[in-house]
Amino acid sequence: MPEQVSGAGRESFGSRLGTAMAARGPLCVGIDPHPALLKSWGLDDDAAGLRQFSLTVLEAVASLAAAVKPQVALYERHGSAGMAVLEEVLAAARDESVLTIADAKRGDIGSTMAAYADAWLRDGSPLAADSVTLSPYLGFESLRPALDLAAETGRGVFVLALTSNPEGASVQHAGGADSVARRITGAAAEENNRYQGSLGSVGLVVGATVGTALTDLDLDLAAVRGPILAPGLGAQGATPADLRATFGAAYPYVLGTSSRDILSAGPEPRGLREAALRTLDGLRGE
Repeated sequence: MPEQVSGAGRESFGSRLGTAMAARGPLCVGIDPHPALLKSWGLDDDAAGLRQFSLTVLEAVASLAAAVKPQVALYERHGSAGMAVLEEVLAAARDESVLTIADAKRGDIGSTMAAYADAWLRDGSPLAADSVTLSPYLGFESLRPALDLAAETGRGVFVLALTSNPEGASVQHAGGADSVARRITGAAAEENNRYQGSLGSVGLVVGATVGTALTDLDLDLAAVRGPILAPGLGAQGATPADLRATFGAAYPYVLGTSSRDILSAGPEPRGLREAALRTLDGLRGE
């Protein structure tokens, strides 16, 4: 039986993602329309180029990836026209039956956080995705409106926990044995107690290139029982073997995320598909 969210009667995001990962493999393809990529594809850096790029990627990988992850900032830079393209991409992904992760990294307090939750997680919102990335650095509990709305609507969240940028350690590693990262992972584990089944809907973002940080900070990601979004596969230097070594017992929960390494194989859909298949084979250990 599908995992259900208590009180909502809907299959949870964690359950749906777990099913997709089992059926297709643990690959997330980032849809990152950087200006340099648009140029290399022979596209203009405008809303029309953004649309062609995004829908081409989606068409090529929708049947292969467990999820796709549009980078919201790269749509925002085109103003309302870019956000309209993002709405179209999210709708097209629903039609293609591939899960979406809106990489928005939202985080705030009170009514403002509630408004962010409403935008990305509410039924009927034009920006509604299957899940959204969140920043917990105003306090994990400041994310409460998004955590509760995600549970209510059968959607999910991915909370920044351990990022691979050099600056991240100054905050995330702070506190030693009681590090900020450890508190975030502990809070996510508690939140996933509301979900019955093998995979909760509160995931974490942990960079694929964090190296020994999980060991150094004594983080037990398997105990979180939520999906782990691991960006940095491919162009940023991480390999599938690195992910296995880094995440250890938590590897079955890892959604390996590749963007530029796959996107640079465009603009032909066949090239994108072949690059995605190569990455997927590596993640499966084939």
